[in-house]
Amino acid sequence: MGLILDSSVIISAERGRFDLGGLLTAYRDEPTRITSITASELLHGWERAQAGKRRDRRKQFIENVLRILPSIPLDLDTARVHARLWARLEQQGNIIGAHDLLIAATCVQEDDALATLNEEEFSRIPELTVIDCSAWQI
Repeated sequence: MGLILDSSVIISAERGRFDLGGLLTAYRDEPTRITSITASELLHGWERAQAGKRRDRRKQFIENVLRILPSIPLDLDTARVHARLWARLEQQGNIIGAHDLLIAATCVQEDDALATLNEEEFSRIPELTVIDCSAWQI
């Protein structure tokens, strides 16, 4: 089983509120990746940042993350898992955010755990192994 990082931990690390190095050290024996949706969320954060030093630092941080962590593309197998999870959550009246559902579907398809600070939302998906990352918050 590998580890997929949710954007919540990466964004928190970029803001100086999360020990990303500590998390990666704790899971150093696990292959660690991000989803293409997470990459898009991170890049969106940079695109909407106002010009200046903060924007430049954010871009550098994100580009380092994208260089270091492989990104998992959304494929047809993951789309099938996504559709199944989406339908079940919708029937239960327990839907989660669209991007989070795509991230969760990727984790389920890849049989990887999800490292997140948004445990409450992701815990609605029983097939998903969620890593509580609060221990690495600063």
